[in-house]
Amino acid sequence: MDYTDKVSLTRHQSWEAYISAQSSQTGRLILFTTKASEPHHSFSFATGDQLVFGQESAGVPDDVHEAADARLSIPMAAGTRSLNLAQSAAIASAEGLRQLNGWPTS
Repeated sequence: MDYTDKVSLTRHQSWEAYISAQSSQTGRLILFTTKASEPHHSFSFATGDQLVFGQESAGVPDDVHEAADARLSIPMAAGTRSLNLAQSAAIASAEGLRQLNGWPTS
């Protein structure tokens, strides 16, 4: 990738390590799940929000659901199971950036 110098990536060894590292951070944990009733486009994103996505096949464990400050869905056509993880992350990120005026100006 030719843009890796523009991102800061931190990999945590476990969910517990992630939660521990976040204890000093501000911002909400926003979980995207097919089990949510609130659609992503009706949610008000804020600077510092951290978007959480689960596995395409299994979602996230119960303790992750419990830790989330908000649970959002991405509306899908009736009868479909779930979206591809990359598509879901792109849709969610785009809506958050749109709301926070994070789009490039040129």
